[in-house]
Amino acid sequence: MIPTYERLNGPKVLFKIAYSKILISAISLALGAFLFCIFWSVVFDFERSTITHCDVRNYLPSISAAIGNYEPQKSIWRISIILHLPARLPMAYIYYNYYKEHIRKNRRIFAQIAVALNVIENFALLSLSIWTSSGSYDIHRNAFVTFIASSELYMIISYFLNKNGRKQALTETEEKSVRYKLSCFLINLLAFALVVYFFLRHNSKCEPGVYTFFALFEYVVVLSNMSYHMTSYWDFYGYFVHFDKENGMYLSHL
Repeated sequence: MIPTYERLNGPKVLFKIAYSKILISAISLALGAFLFCIFWSVVFDFERSTITHCDVRNYLPSISAAIGNYEPQKSIWRISIILHLPARLPMAYIYYNYYKEHIRKNRRIFAQIAVALNVIENFALLSLSIWTSSGSYDIHRNAFVTFIASSELYMIISYFLNKNGRKQALTETEEKSVRYKLSCFLINLLAFALVVYFFLRHNSKCEPGVYTFFALFEYVVVLSNMSYHMTSYWDFYGYFVHFDKENGMYLSHL
């Protein structure tokens, strides 16, 4: 984990905040914006946000339509993702040090890959939020593919690192985290498979309502992804993030 220190006459701590507060704030920004965009699109932009090239009846907007095509949804989503990024990136750094201390040496390369995938996932999310499907389809599509690939790989690698790559036994809260990680990953993977299925079926058969299931399982993909990242609450349960000029950022129970 990030090195912990005993403070006697050491450098003055510039700030101290519970890790859980940073995590909850970051996830809540994205979750709140996501729910707002879906709600606003259904209530105020229903016809425009649910129409597709098939011109058949649908009942839910896709995520791309809800977050990227109309105002104020587009601006609120972009602002929330930009604001939550400065909290998400330090979390990747925290996990980097966490893995260095707790993961066996012969698994360290996978820990480094996991951290890199986490960073890529965050920047892919930022990219698909800035470049929308309606304005820059190719960039949005590539960012979406990168987001899905990096997030799926990150989830499975980080799960196995915590399950089978540890130097020492898991604590009770870490065991809870691992259980939830597996559940969130399996739900996410199944939901993504259904997203692909309903997307292909909608485009090939243009049946009424099929695109609604596509959108619904898109929501499940996003929510299970957020839930997976929330499991770090138990990885760092009871820890505080400190920062001082001499040691930079570090974790402590104090």
